[in-house]
Amino acid sequence: MSLPRTLITAALMGGIALSSLPLTATAQEQNPAVTARQGQFQIMALNIGVLGQMARGNTDYDAETAQAAANNLLTMSQIDQRFHWVPGTDNESIEGTRALPAIWEEGSQVIAIWGRFGEGAAALAEVAGDGLDPMRASLGPVGAACGDCHDDYRAEE
Repeated sequence: MSLPRTLITAALMGGIALSSLPLTATAQEQNPAVTARQGQFQIMALNIGVLGQMARGNTDYDAETAQAAANNLLTMSQIDQRFHWVPGTDNESIEGTRALPAIWEEGSQVIAIWGRFGEGAAALAEVAGDGLDPMRASLGPVGAACGDCHDDYRAEE
């Protein structure tokens, strides 16, 4: 038995309309710039964590894994940040972010710190697969850049 064409069309149109609705109120309220930057930072934290576990001796050093994580950090450092840091997406303007308004103030060092992160990631990617000691030494500047930004531009939880 076949369904009438109008019933099939109505069902398809209803499905399309429903698929365009946000799944939750949170999804509707979340700013895309905040979502993007938080996703980027989660990827960075995952890869730094992999390297940090090796550096602290909590997991065995593996050259291939270390190189992959370092390459991921380098790639993340090369993403143009202009779309992630939209004015008005600080923790005093919207919920769901720990970004402090100081990021957008005159004299902010966020871009300079991001540059240092990129330089550190490039240096790390050069040596991550060459052994634990070179990887460990090159991880320090990456972590320092992250810490500098978190100290001055991220609110406490």
